Amino acid sequence: MLLTVDVGNTNTVLGIFKGEELIRSWRVKTDPRSTADELWLQYGALVRDFKISALAICSTVPATLRELRTMIADYFADIHVTIVEPGTKTGVPLLVDNPKEIGADRIVNTLAAHTLFGGPAIVVDFGTSTNLDVVSPKGEFLGGALAPGIEISVDALAARAAQLRKVELVRPKNVIGKNTVEALQSGTIFGFAGQVDGLVDRITTELLDQFGTRPTVIATGGLAPLIIGVSETIDHHEPDLTLIGLRLIHERNS
Repeated sequence: MLLTVDVGNTNTVLGIFKGEELIRSWRVKTDPRSTADELWLQYGALVRDFKISALAICSTVPATLRELRTMIADYFADIHVTIVEPGTKTGVPLLVDNPKEIGADRIVNTLAAHTLFGGPAIVVDFGTSTNLDVVSPKGEFLGGALAPGIEISVDALAARAAQLRKVELVRPKNVIGKNTVEALQSGTIFGFAGQVDGLVDRITTELLDQFGTRPTVIATGGLAPLIIGVSETIDHHEPDLTLIGLRLIHERNS
């Protein structure tokens, strides 16, 4: 069985694949201070009922990736390991100014989106940041847009505004909030949906000029469920997009 690990700035998502089927997944907090032994205690407890024969990893947290390499050497030395980094075969051409700047998760999502939905496509990844990644009809990574994530924005607002506070992130009954909580929920949920829709519309215009085809828009990431019912431009929700991409890249490198 293949263990896939997507290390993000806020959360780490782990998934177990049996062939092409994702049979189990977990979401845990990312702590860049965790040592290799602590990571093994956490991951090992989750996967102890599964016979792991291979491992695929992508990480946007350098400190955690360093400890993961130590964990692999100590506890996974006898299995095939794929780490998405420069030199790994991904099959995704990076048509940007500096390919080394592109996060591994964005490359993985590009491959998964093109494999599942074809192209052109736009992947909207709702995580610590909100990433919009643009995929060409050939599966190339064309670039995209980055914006502050939903939780980061809410935390910053609560920290900087004396009379505002963190609220539960749920869709309010109306856009016009009748109290502070509803007003904050409206501005967050409907505001971020409007941001995404506006960016998708502008990117779509550029893609139509370049390829003459309207893109498929795919939402993923831990915070996607907050927006997919409000956004007017999202076509599909694939919560396991990054894990699927890790499986695909592992197969290319096996």
